[in-house]
Amino acid sequence: MRKVQTAALTAASLLVFGGYYSLGDALDLLPGPVTVAYADVAPRPFPTPAGPSAKTAAAPSGLDQGAPTPSKTALSGYAQGVASDAALTGGNVTASVVDVATGEELLDRSAATGVTPASTNKVLTAWAALSSMGPGHTLQTKAVLEGQTLTLVGGGDVLLADNEGDPSATAGHAGLGDLARATAEKLKSQGTTSVSLRLDDTLFTGAQWNEKWEAGNEQYVAKIQPIMVDVSATQNQGYPEDPAMEAAQAFAKHLSEAGITVDGEPTRAAASGSAREVASVSSAPLSDILAVSLKTSDNTMTEVEGRLVAAHAKETTDFAGASKAVLAQLSKDGFDTSGVTLLDSSGLAKGNKVPARLLTQIMTKAAGGEGGSAGRTLIADLPVAALDGTLGKRLHDTAAAGTVRAKTGSLEQTASLAGVVTTADGRQLAFAVMTNGFPTNGGGAPAAAAAIDNHFVAPLASCGCS
Repeated sequence: MRKVQTAALTAASLLVFGGYYSLGDALDLLPGPVTVAYADVAPRPFPTPAGPSAKTAAAPSGLDQGAPTPSKTALSGYAQGVASDAALTGGNVTASVVDVATGEELLDRSAATGVTPASTNKVLTAWAALSSMGPGHTLQTKAVLEGQTLTLVGGGDVLLADNEGDPSATAGHAGLGDLARATAEKLKSQGTTSVSLRLDDTLFTGAQWNEKWEAGNEQYVAKIQPIMVDVSATQNQGYPEDPAMEAAQAFAKHLSEAGITVDGEPTRAAASGSAREVASVSSAPLSDILAVSLKTSDNTMTEVEGRLVAAHAKETTDFAGASKAVLAQLSKDGFDTSGVTLLDSSGLAKGNKVPARLLTQIMTKAAGGEGGSAGRTLIADLPVAALDGTLGKRLHDTAAAGTVRAKTGSLEQTASLAGVVTTADGRQLAFAVMTNGFPTNGGGAPAAAAAIDNHFVAPLASCGCS
């Protein structure tokens, strides 16, 4: 039975019951995507997003190298504006801005210093996943048989529909009911009408919960397992105690309805090497999966993605192995990973350290001609300012609306933003701004995010500052 907590948490209740969280992940204010705007935003037409609008194999259009380059003095002033905001009193700001066309770093404000990234950490995981496995990679959920033992094998799809899948959707693309009915048909054709059911969730190893995550984060991330009924449907509402077993129970129910007797309750066991596949279902492609996890800042999905990177790299599929594999892929792709400490894939752990420069390196490559399909997918999957995801209620009525694609991040005393923007002058820039250590009694993460928007991102987008 799915354990569901109330989703309608008010800002006041978050302060009372969330303690160290300054309102949760509003606008990516803390681990999940609870949405709290700075102020009520009247409905208005969606802006047209700049940059890639679809994930295609077409080469990116060339950048206008003749467009004016922003003044380094102006950019430094934007960063200082963030640092001088009352919400950041006692805190620190690191920042990097890079000209995508030339690769020149136009702003270096302690850009090589590793600081707590919060959910901008997800950029590292997303790049590693796309680069190593490819945007078209899919995940298989299988049923295999040996004798009278049927085993449901999790392959990393945590967006499974309980019953029928929807080929046009990402969440619920593949369905456990569809898998059960296909399995039942095959079993009955072989004269089998009764089985015992096992669950093989051994694709992932090690702890399912990170000891570096603070108490209270159970609302923001599920136990990390390789098979779940659509985890995105209950994001930030509380998760099942055992998501993988919940999926196995749903599969068993549909098997029974399809005429296969399931003896007893499902139990855990690795599938035998001699078991033969009976049926399988496939997820949506990785490009679409990442569009869900990046736009909504889904912690569970990102942790799963990190372990899939580890599995692909033949590392241990635990927290340490995922971090090792992500960093190895980034290094392989030419990024400077000095100053980086990764304790997880999602950014929930405060002990993660990522330099702003690494984020702009990734964004620059992704947005430029060398990013390939991985880069184009990453940029296309990012939230768009004033349009969707965790940026949907930010930067309205600014030049950044529809022109900034960026990943948000917030934890207690951390607010960050990393992405790309085309300035009013027509220059495409990669940027990262990271704030840490600000007081929790001065508006916290929402106020720090507002400072980033007001003093840095909006001016950067409207920049005629050559």
